[in-house]
Amino acid sequence: MVNLKSLPNPPEQALQNVGWNWMLGTDTAPYVVNDVVIVGEEQATQYYDAANTLYDMLVEAGQHVIDKDLFKEMGIPDNLIEMIKLSWEDDRQVHLYGRFDLAGGFDGESVKLIEFNADTATCIPETSVVQWAHLRMNALDDSRQFNTLYETLVGQFRYIREANSDLSPSILFSAMRGFPEDDTNVALLTEAAREAGFDTEFAYIDDVEFSNGEGIFFQDGDTSNFIRFDFWFKLVPWEYIGLDEPELAGMLTEIVKNRKALILNPAYTLLFQSKYILKVLWDLYPYHPLLLQTERYLLPHKKSVSKVLFGREGANVSIVEKGGDISEAVEGEYANQSKVYQEYVTFPVDANGHSYQAGIFYAGEACALGFRRGGKILDNTAQFVGHIIE
Repeated sequence: MVNLKSLPNPPEQALQNVGWNWMLGTDTAPYVVNDVVIVGEEQATQYYDAANTLYDMLVEAGQHVIDKDLFKEMGIPDNLIEMIKLSWEDDRQVHLYGRFDLAGGFDGESVKLIEFNADTATCIPETSVVQWAHLRMNALDDSRQFNTLYETLVGQFRYIREANSDLSPSILFSAMRGFPEDDTNVALLTEAAREAGFDTEFAYIDDVEFSNGEGIFFQDGDTSNFIRFDFWFKLVPWEYIGLDEPELAGMLTEIVKNRKALILNPAYTLLFQSKYILKVLWDLYPYHPLLLQTERYLLPHKKSVSKVLFGREGANVSIVEKGGDISEAVEGEYANQSKVYQEYVTFPVDANGHSYQAGIFYAGEACALGFRRGGKILDNTAQFVGHIIE
């Protein structure tokens, strides 16, 4: 059972003060709620250890995919394979951050990997700032959280800058136009990079210029000059680039190969982003306590969850009963993708029957915890719930 504490001072005013109105849920239920999840110290440690262990396992799984040439099975476009291999073999190509989605952790239940958002994970503002500020607004000790996300991101950016000292510390941040949530996530990352010593700039991806021979550019609005950046962070999924922008995929491959820019997150994070990695993990570590059985076919005699390889926010996820009947499903735009079937596990619930999924950010190490609350399938209607360690 998930136990909650309702705090008297809600986070709405703080969100309005910083312009994060998209979190307020004006058309639906509020996205950020007044409750916090009560977490024990031992439980927080369990999440921390699980994420660190799982990341090491993912590295082994990624090497296995490359060694066995499983890119087709992973659903990875051919035009990204060379860049994945280039970035994987170069230790300077550091994975900035990702987020593990986990079940379990309450009432002695084992923690189980649901998936790893390795490439374009969001929930950074909610996790790093909102839940921390929520405790402060209610005169509670803000250190009573498993939450060093912002500080750890600063450290990661600093490490990346030092590991790539041959490049100038200039970084361009990009997102797709029309998604205010993405803009806010990028704004937090930009501030962390600035604190780590980078010169920073932001441009929507349709305003970024790419050149095979020279690199990545943004046109300065004041001088009309094109400015080259040695680092580029894109909150744009790699599979979108490979499938929808093949010419750009080719240019970025040449840019990475010729050391004209370092791209974050690196292309190899697509190995971890594909849900097929869940099957690879199970093949390499069968019956590991942190894993759920995952196959390319319906699991015999087991309830399972059908997932497309590159679905996001619960889209095109369905719960399949033992007999093959679908008991619950979320529609989406990814129906034509290949699928894997993961053993079903019940999420922890509160007294009102709401399900909870733990999100653990990883940036060189596990560094922060937050929860998403919803139904049996956590989709884009799920709410964010902070936590307090007691």
